[in-house]
Amino acid sequence: MDKILTVFTPSYNRKHTINRTYESLCRQTCMEFNWLIIDDGSSDGTREWVESLGEKVVTKGVVFDWMGRKLSSESDNHFVIESLGDSPMRIEYVYKPNGGLYTGYNVAYALIESELCVCIDSDDYVPDDLVEKIAKRWNSRDKKIDYCGIVGLDYNVVDKKPIGGEFAEGIFSGYYFDVKNGGDTKEVLRTDLLRAVSPMIGFEGEKDFNPFYMTSQVLDKYLILVENTIFCWVEYQIDLDSMSQAIFKQYKRSPKSYVKYRLNEMKLSRYCNIKDRIRICVHYVSACIFAKDVDWLKKSPLKIITLLSLPIGIVLNFYVRYKAK
Repeated sequence: MDKILTVFTPSYNRKHTINRTYESLCRQTCMEFNWLIIDDGSSDGTREWVESLGEKVVTKGVVFDWMGRKLSSESDNHFVIESLGDSPMRIEYVYKPNGGLYTGYNVAYALIESELCVCIDSDDYVPDDLVEKIAKRWNSRDKKIDYCGIVGLDYNVVDKKPIGGEFAEGIFSGYYFDVKNGGDTKEVLRTDLLRAVSPMIGFEGEKDFNPFYMTSQVLDKYLILVENTIFCWVEYQIDLDSMSQAIFKQYKRSPKSYVKYRLNEMKLSRYCNIKDRIRICVHYVSACIFAKDVDWLKKSPLKIITLLSLPIGIVLNFYVRYKAK
């Protein structure tokens, strides 16, 4: 019987944290899932750790380039393990050259065969009944409605609270951008819909392309089931001030990626109010300055708002430069 869910984990030098992810998956009350690990060029012994978990049942598989695109050859850098223990788990491991988080998503959507999938980061872990909750809600849905998946809450490991708060009481489904709580959420989505909007084509030398670029295209078009409960325990590896500075540095490191990301946002129907559009255009202008994109106005589908956002976009660009020092 095919498993209903694949948990995929992009990882880069996270051997010291990924074992906690693994242990939480081993404790699942429902084992109707597979685990896919995408190793983005780790050099810390992640592969050896995976190999120690069980016995290889598939020794060779597809090769991927740095962007997560399939190549024609096969390699032992892609293998499958059946883990040992009381709760056997199928673990698929893929090693690829380092390309950034989004390239791991490209690999995942190319390989996953289950109906649903969810990304659990290599420094996070999940409650023991996560898969059981997902399977129960998905199997009991109204199949006449074309849902894209289920959304639950991310909880902070430190204060044991949902990051950004819970969903509004009494909401059981809706469009993601209407029901979003303003904080972090965990989306469990249909693989077929994600595969239809992948792969993300990035830019060589830019590793900070947000994979929500793909996810948002699905969430914009389809209704989603809402679970006002914990789906994932999240532990930030840096404090909020350091995280903010890191985000500013990403703007400078990957400007073309941010330009492409903002152009995608402009096309989403859920960002239809003027406040959202101004915000997006301001960030777009700033990113275009970093990218030295002379066709910034020509590319924008919101030309008037983009032009009016130019002064604030210039100010934002100076602010980002200052904060990224």
